[in-house]
Parts: sequence; C-alpha cells; structure tokens
Amino acid sequence: MAGGAFVDSGPAGKEYPGKLTLYVFFTCVVAATGGLIFGYDIGISGGVTSMDSFLQKFFPSVYEKEQRNKDSNQYCKFDSQLLTTFTSSLYLAALIASFFAATVTRVFGRKWSMFGGGITFLIGAALNGAAKNVLMLILGRILLGIGVGFANQSVPVYLSEMAPARLRGMLNIGFQLMITIGILCANLINYGTSKITGGWGWRVSLALAAVPAAIITVGSLFLPDTPNSLIDRGHDEAARKMLHRIRGTDDIDEEYNDLVAASMESKLVEHPWANILRPKYRAQLTMAILIPFFQQLTGINVIMFYAPVLFKTIGFGNDASLMSSVITGLVNVFATLVSIFTVDKFGRRKLFLQGGSQMLICQIIVGTLIAIKLGTSGEGSFGKTYAGFLVFFICLYVAGFAWSWGPLGWLVPSEIFPLEIRSAGQSINVSVNMLFTFIIAQAFLTMLCHMKFGLFYFFGGWVFIMTTFIAFFLPETKNVPIEEMILVWRNHWFWGRFISDKDIHIGKNVEMGKGKPKAEA
Repeated sequence: MAGGAFVDSGPAGKEYPGKLTLYVFFTCVVAATGGLIFGYDIGISGGVTSMDSFLQKFFPSVYEKEQRNKDSNQYCKFDSQLLTTFTSSLYLAALIASFFAATVTRVFGRKWSMFGGGITFLIGAALNGAAKNVLMLILGRILLGIGVGFANQSVPVYLSEMAPARLRGMLNIGFQLMITIGILCANLINYGTSKITGGWGWRVSLALAAVPAAIITVGSLFLPDTPNSLIDRGHDEAARKMLHRIRGTDDIDEEYNDLVAASMESKLVEHPWANILRPKYRAQLTMAILIPFFQQLTGINVIMFYAPVLFKTIGFGNDASLMSSVITGLVNVFATLVSIFTVDKFGRRKLFLQGGSQMLICQIIVGTLIAIKLGTSGEGSFGKTYAGFLVFFICLYVAGFAWSWGPLGWLVPSEIFPLEIRSAGQSINVSVNMLFTFIIAQAFLTMLCHMKFGLFYFFGGWVFIMTTFIAFFLPETKNVPIEEMILVWRNHWFWGRFISDKDIHIGKNVEMGKGKPKAEA
C-alpha cells in the first residue's frame, strides 16, 4: 500500500475551455501585491531594530546591554528577547485577525478583505512612522498584523479562484514573489535610511510601509470579484459575465455549472468551522495545519539570521548586512521566479521533494562547517575561502526554499479546499503559519545560543520529516480544477478511506438536477 504513495499521477482534471487573458493576468498581478506588505514588514523590522537611534529611543536598556556586551561567543551574540517580542507581536495579531478575515472574505468577497487589510496596514504604518513612545509603536504593530492577517487570508484564495486550472500555480506564486520583492526593497531602504544623520532614519523605514499598503488598498478597489464569490453571494448573472471575461471564451457552461453546483452544496453547510472537522475533509485539514507548520520549521529563519556574520567575514566590512540581505534577497526573488515557470509543468510534489532534499543537504553541510570552526564554545573565525563555501551553501539553501516550501506553503493550502469550507480552511492555514512564525521567532535565538551548531541539524531533521510526509501523503494537484479536487483525495492510497462515493456524488446530483442533497448535520 505504501508504494502507491509515491505515484503522483492523480485523476486527470477537466480541461475547461479558455485561455490566460490579459485581464486575468493584470488582476492577479494587482492582487498579488498584497504580498508586498508582508514582505516589507519581514524585511524592515530586522533592520530597524538594529539601528542605534531606534534602540536608544524605545529600548534604551537593550542598547546599553549591547554596548556593554563584549562576549566573543558568536552563537549568543544577538540574543535579545525584548526586541524579539516587539518584532514578533505582529504575528499574533495576524493570527487573530485571520479568523475575522474568514467571515469578511466569505460574506463580502475577497477584494474587500484585501482592501480592509491594506487600509489597516496603512494606518499602522502611519502610527509607527510617527511613534513617540512604545505604546504607539505596539499599537502600530498590532494594526500591521491585522492588515497582514486579512491580506494573507484573502489573496491566495483570490488568485487560485481567478486563475485557469492549468496556470493556477504560476499565478498564485505571484503572491510569494511579491513577498520576496517586499523583503528585498525593505533591506535596500534600511541600508539607505541607516545612513541618515540625525537619528530619524528609522521613521522613514517604518513610514514607507505605507507605500505597499497604498498599492494594495487602491488596487483592490479596481479588482473584480471572483466568479466563485459572486455565485456564493447570489450574483449568478454577474458571475457568468465575469467567467466569460476572465476565460476569454463563450464556452463557459461546464465550468459555470460546476461552480453553481459547488455553491449550492456549500450553502447547505451552516457551520463551516464545525464542518471542516468531518472525516471527508480530514486530508485538507491536515494539510492546512502541517504545511504552514513545516514551512516555519525549515530553518529559514536561522539561515537568514546567520548570513550577515558570514558575509562580514568575507570582507564586506560595514556593508555586511546590506550585502547579505541583497545577495540572499536576490537569490530569493530569482529562485521564486523559477517556481513560477515550473510549478505547472513539473507539479507541486516534484518541487517539494527536490527543494526539501536540497535544503537538507545544505543544512547538514552548513552545520558541519560551522561546527568545525566554532565548535561548542562559539569562539573562532572563518577564513575568506572557508566562509565563501558557507555563503555558497546558504544561497543554495535559500534557493531550495524559494522554489519549494516558500511559495508552495501558500499555494497548496489555497487550492485544496472546496467552496463550503474554503474561507475557514485558509484562516487555519494563515493562523498556524503566524503562530509558528511567532514561536520560532521568539525561540530560535535562544535555541542557537544553547544548541549551537546543532540547531542546523535540528532543522535539518525537520526538513527530512516534512519531505517524507510530502512523499507519502500529498497527491499531485496541478491542472486539477479546485471544485474537482475531492477526486484527487478520493483516489489517494491513504486519504481515500475517509471519503465515500456519496461525498463525491453530492455536487453531481445538484448539477444534473437530480434533486437537492440533504443538509449535513
């Protein structure tokens, strides 16, 4: 039985007529800019909290401690729980906001959830840029978190629903591409503002978060609703016209009927949060929890953190942080582009398995190279050639993440849920992602201080576990229409046992007019 787990050729999905129209392409690009706010915050917060002027104003005790700390132990050099708490508080706000975003997304449509996220992030950016005290800073972080929660909940779902099935992966990964671009832009801005004399550069960095927020806020006003959302909210004729426009063909009846059938079935579900616990959704619920959980346990945070020390060793001097951020940021962006052009050709599984194997090998090598030089004491240094090898494997690791767990961690959960539990499922995905982002952000510096080079092996072990999980339990989902995804799970060697023939026939009965199914308890 286990042998069947490696067979990734699931049932062939329907080939709905249509093409990638310019209209769909541009709407997906605009929607994907919702990833800019998440990426910008990831990139900007680390740089700002390393600025002396920022620390002196808001965290003077941390600044004084760093000035006094002459410890040569490289493992424990940057351990500061207070600053980490400030930075990672955003993720708790995003976690809570994602549950409210589920209702907004379902009742009012995906675009208004994006608009709400953008406007909230905009207000948070203004508060942070004008902050006079820690309270204003924290309130701003909370608003930023709410904005991220709404955007991360709605954008991936919007992209998956608008895109033709055969190009869903490419268009959806636009979200991850925007995250990486946001990180890169933030790193460049931090470098520039750190040079501003007068100690107010951090205000510019924080306030410029308003730019990506304005882009998605204004852009969302011009976005159309998805046909799925329009049908679900009772606008059937508008949905038909929108489907005609985004597919670029008059032959839309089959896809339209499938969407209507899925909507009728979804309306029978009064409580999606309770319904998602039913056995037939066991596979989707498992993926919505484990994929974001595994994504945070790839160890990307450790690699990104340690890179500046290594680049400084090579000889970049005071520009070490910039060069490490720019080089790893560029690798991140270009490797994400690789996934955009390969995900619908090679499939999700192959990228997951190849990327996971690449990350595992790189983490073992990086951990071993660091262990040889720093040992358990954390004292030592790297020669330029030696550090050059480390940098090479770090970039190779980042590339592996950027074309596998980075984008696919958002793509796969957004495309596997049927309409009746889609908003609830995506909220679980976002909340688990934010929760473990918070936990890892809080714990990893302390873990590095105590586990030393063993931390790289620790995350390597998790990469091995998650790659094995994908090999056995994730079927291939490329080219399968979202509303037919249940057939993929039904034919899987493990998940098929939780889905009966009755679960599959419900949609067909509605579509063919053979009578309405009974409401589920």
